Amino acid sequence: MAEHAGYDILLKSGHVISPASDLDGIFDVAVRDGRIAAIATDIPAASALETIDVSGKLVLPGMIDTHGHVYQYVSGRFGLNPDMVGVHSAVTSVVDQGGASCMTLPGFRKFMVEPSRSRVYSFLSAYLVGGLEGHYYPNLYSPDCVDVDATVRSAIANRDLVRGIKGHAEIGGFARWGIKVMVMAAEIARRAEIPLYVHFGALWGLPESGTNGEDADTILERVIPLLKEGDILAHPFTKHPGGFVDKTGKVHDVIRAALDRGLKVDVGHGSHFSYRIARKAIAAGVVPTTLGADMHGYNTRVPSPAGTPAKHPDEETHPFLGQARFSLTQAMSSMMALGLPLNHVVKMVTSNPAEMLGLSDRLGALKVGYTADISVLDDNRGRYVLRDNEKTEVKMDRLLTPAFCLRAGACFKANAPILPIPEVV
Repeated sequence: MAEHAGYDILLKSGHVISPASDLDGIFDVAVRDGRIAAIATDIPAASALETIDVSGKLVLPGMIDTHGHVYQYVSGRFGLNPDMVGVHSAVTSVVDQGGASCMTLPGFRKFMVEPSRSRVYSFLSAYLVGGLEGHYYPNLYSPDCVDVDATVRSAIANRDLVRGIKGHAEIGGFARWGIKVMVMAAEIARRAEIPLYVHFGALWGLPESGTNGEDADTILERVIPLLKEGDILAHPFTKHPGGFVDKTGKVHDVIRAALDRGLKVDVGHGSHFSYRIARKAIAAGVVPTTLGADMHGYNTRVPSPAGTPAKHPDEETHPFLGQARFSLTQAMSSMMALGLPLNHVVKMVTSNPAEMLGLSDRLGALKVGYTADISVLDDNRGRYVLRDNEKTEVKMDRLLTPAFCLRAGACFKANAPILPIPEVV
């Protein structure tokens, strides 16, 4: 029921979808003092200082991007501005995946988290250097560059910010050092009692000596036994070697058993995404739990800020060069194009990531009393085309685009320069 009058903002007549609140229908949502004050079928417009007509739009709990690279400047060309990925893309919370380390987390808190209007969390890097440009400098990611004790201490001391650990299980690292770094990353997450988010799929490239006897198709079956319930397998739809689908085109048998014992899957869309691989994985029962966009400065064309490092001589052949623009909302459309129902896709960016972060008591749902983090999307109908990095085209008659969001009741337009322009067939 609606409370008494005196709301600050009223979102009127939108299609509200909040799976965690069992809401899916036309409702009004009222906000007072930065919190959700009422959700009802007909709240009078006169009861609010500002009424926004959202008829025909989707009104969702504030969306959570579980895979961002937002340690701007410090992580070199990888790092994007948190609010560009966040509130100015209608995303209210962003999880930085491995940008900060136990050494650089204080700077991340001071210069990224505190000034941002978006909520920003960290999955702390297992490596001392954090998310620097390891594809150019892989020796920074050796076992000698991991301090298990220091990283555990940092994670425990920063529980408000650090919600997990980031590790990499990929052929370049295995060819150099074997599985040792992954063993250390799993120990950090286990001792800190937080999830481990594991990158699968080639990343750093092979050493001059080649694979050193390592086979990318064995990585998953060797890493998964190290993991605990709640840990996250990333990039299930990667086109790169070492992912969920082996070189024969078959989904690894260990995946189903991993899901059955409580491991989770995050899309980690970005440069890894392939419709071809996604169809194989989904047909085998691999339905991701969460949907991280995985945007960074190489796969997303953004204006170069002052102080951007000079181009590396190998930059034009960087393995992640690809899509000029994409977003978390466009990644949602990609999931719908693969046949996942809208309600499940909404869970992937709201209640499921809130659970992953251990924040279901405050995020991921539209409930009276919760902070007014709300994402509003345009639900476009027509004929549109989406492409992956293999240049596969998918045509669809429904495309979601971001309109605006409320973050703690403050309104932000979706005007980030990275947002894609819908391509009409």
